Amino acid sequence: MNRLLNRWQLRFGRYAIHNLMMYVCSTMLAVYFLQYMLYIPVISWLDLSRNALLHGGVWRLITFIFIPPNNSPFWLLFSLYFYYFIGNSLEGAWGSFRFNIYYLFGMLFAIAAALITGYGSNQWLNLSLFLAFAQLFPDSEFLIFFVLPVKAKYLAYVDWVLFALGFLFGGWSNRITILFAVANFLLFFGKDFIDSIRNYFRYRDTRRNFRKNMRGRGGNPW
Repeated sequence: MNRLLNRWQLRFGRYAIHNLMMYVCSTMLAVYFLQYMLYIPVISWLDLSRNALLHGGVWRLITFIFIPPNNSPFWLLFSLYFYYFIGNSLEGAWGSFRFNIYYLFGMLFAIAAALITGYGSNQWLNLSLFLAFAQLFPDSEFLIFFVLPVKAKYLAYVDWVLFALGFLFGGWSNRITILFAVANFLLFFGKDFIDSIRNYFRYRDTRRNFRKNMRGRGGNPW
């Protein structure tokens, strides 16, 4: 994947949108203002549905990314700041072009899921941004409830558990949506992610064997 991205960057890198999440989050805020302050039903014109696409609403292939994550002013501002921080961090680590490609693939997977299930949203796309952030910056800390510091990797573990529960106990449409959401992350991080899981189990087995040996010799296994 890296070699392919390098070739794409040489050919198309000049077309990258810099500070992409600033534009996405700013437009989300504008949509929120129109929908919930001016009571103009813009979200119904922007959301992603198979039926609307088949009736000519092709702009929805792009505009669904601008739908606000919630209708609470406080949580909206919190969410937009969070998305901007995550996206800006990824863009700083990868460069604008690679971040654009990651976001574009997330959009394409969301669209594919919508064509199969009938409806799509940007929820899972935004979640794939956090999974990428946690993979690159696992020890970054977030304040849960603005008080409790938790590392990004532990929040990612919670997300993976939620994914698994949703896949096991959800309907088929939910399972398809989850698979496509995870596909974006695995496309970019599949090898590194699998290697990190293998290394964890190897470390665990090594430590367990060491403790057994220490107990057998009468030592302190800590």
